[in-house]
Amino acid sequence: MDNMRSRLARNLAHVRAQIEAAAVRSGRTGAEVRLVAVTKTATIEETRALYDLGVREFGENRLEKARAKIEALPGDVRWHMIGPIQRRKARAVVSLFPHIDSVDRLEVAETLQKHSEEQDKTLQVLIEVNVSGEETKHGFDPDRVGQALEHLRPFDRVHVDGLMTMAPFGAPEEVLRSVFRSLRALASEHGLHEVSMGMSDDFRIAVEEGATQVRLGRVLFE
Repeated sequence: MDNMRSRLARNLAHVRAQIEAAAVRSGRTGAEVRLVAVTKTATIEETRALYDLGVREFGENRLEKARAKIEALPGDVRWHMIGPIQRRKARAVVSLFPHIDSVDRLEVAETLQKHSEEQDKTLQVLIEVNVSGEETKHGFDPDRVGQALEHLRPFDRVHVDGLMTMAPFGAPEEVLRSVFRSLRALASEHGLHEVSMGMSDDFRIAVEEGATQVRLGRVLFE
């Protein structure tokens, strides 16, 4: 247990230092970049250890694993649903997650609005954008984001905080920068502050290009 905690403490300190350095290179501070720890491959014990080290935002993509961790951790954790949402599971998603980072189509947002009304809850959501245009990725086309935001404007239970994207895996740096820069510009165009982009392999570049949230798993737990 002590070895596990030491490993996580070392990894977290290293990650935070890299976020700070990347933020400074972009004219910001590390405090302007939120770390969402992706715990889908982590145990409850590892997740709790990160909590004890000061992490308060965690991301999960499977309801079953998430439920056990949500029940085991204190109530001040901000849980993010980071995976695609099946409409038949949306009621359970609403009951567990105050943050939905993966609204990839209007039907999902409509279903979340419905179940939020039923449960008297309000959700903070991110619109997923397929900036790279890959067929294997979810999300709105960049030129449809404005239309989607207009459609969601009357929703009183689903509040859009910003945009999210995933860059192509293993892409050259110039491609990563182009994807991240495009999302940052798209968010600015629509007056949205939150820009969630960057994972274990590319979060430094994402922060340099304006990310306000990074979703990190492997680099914390390896």
